[in-house]
Amino acid sequence: MQLPLQITFRHMDPSPAVEARIIERVAELERFFDRIVSCRILVESRHPRRRQGNLYRVRVDLKLPGREIVVGRDPALRHAHEDVYVALRDSFDAARRLLEDFARESRGEVKTHTVP
Repeated sequence: MQLPLQITFRHMDPSPAVEARIIERVAELERFFDRIVSCRILVESRHPRRRQGNLYRVRVDLKLPGREIVVGRDPALRHAHEDVYVALRDSFDAARRLLEDFARESRGEVKTHTVP
């Protein structure tokens, strides 16, 4: 990566364990596609005063040569995002799928249809 990884926690205390998991997942993305220019991660607690039922939102912002990939899963639709690690998994899995598509396109492996 050309620029350092940026991890931001909003409405919650920074967690070294969550940061370590984020660093692992970003390293997986870099092994898959090594031309990532920058990566910004936002971990947000939607209801910071609740003890139970707090939903987490994770936003992954990847800048690539010629494209930007932004993934943000809405926690209101998934109550599984009461666990920050599940929210991380879902967001990074979606970012990896989009990154795979971009890598396939950049290598020219996308099937094209001939015009009749």
